[in-house]
Amino acid sequence: MIRITAINVYPVKGCRGVALERARLAATGFEHDREWLITRPDGRFMTQREEPRLALIEPDLVDLQSPGGKALRLRVPGGNELNVPLAASGREVEVTCWKDRCAAFDAGEEAAEFLARYLGSPVRLVRFDTRRKRLSNPQWTPGVEALNKFSDGFPWLLISEASLEDLNSRLERKLPMNRFRPNIVVSGLPAFGEDSLHEITSGAVRLRRVKGCTRCIVTTTEQATGTRDGDEPLRTLAKFRFDRELKGVVFGQNMILIEGLGAELRVGDELAASAPAP
Repeated sequence: MIRITAINVYPVKGCRGVALERARLAATGFEHDREWLITRPDGRFMTQREEPRLALIEPDLVDLQSPGGKALRLRVPGGNELNVPLAASGREVEVTCWKDRCAAFDAGEEAAEFLARYLGSPVRLVRFDTRRKRLSNPQWTPGVEALNKFSDGFPWLLISEASLEDLNSRLERKLPMNRFRPNIVVSGLPAFGEDSLHEITSGAVRLRRVKGCTRCIVTTTEQATGTRDGDEPLRTLAKFRFDRELKGVVFGQNMILIEGLGAELRVGDELAASAPAP
């Protein structure tokens, strides 16, 4: 029996994840996942690849008692925090996420100064503008218009607990799942069983596997300290998980939405799985 054991969203790309008991499915991924982005002043995106201290910025979505309703709350080491109201639109800007030019709203000077004080260099915080679509690579999603916000390329990443257990059995020191920043973690699949899935379903929800997730230096970043931690797990993954077609090591599978827009997934939900047609 396949069961969801963890659900995570990452409201600000590259920053700490938020563990949820349930999450609503939007066309672009879980609601609010990778909805905000920290950029250089020229609009170029920033991730843990070049700034591992992003791992220590804790985002949360909170209800404010004062007028303004919900807000994105950012907390940095030392306890300083800032609320960015969701109702605020901000100046329209264009930013770069990988090769894509994306429409966004600038979150303003207070947010920029708050993050710049922590990171020690000028940055901006922007929110994705859904009026302009950002598509997953159609090479991997034939016949399906799969949307993203600021994710690397696809709206969901799924990893099996057994896959991490297998990897950890090969490492001198076990690593936590947060090194790999999945949206959905499941039990009940064999190690790397997610590689052979076609679709998973739960009630009205149907997600399709489209591409293995090639891993980068972010997996070597200790998420609790925001520091690099040697060359593992990449060195070990290269020995048995290198994909010639993708030209990288694969750990986890990218998923897209086929049915279930607006539905919820919950920790504990059972999933039915199908394999690709022969």
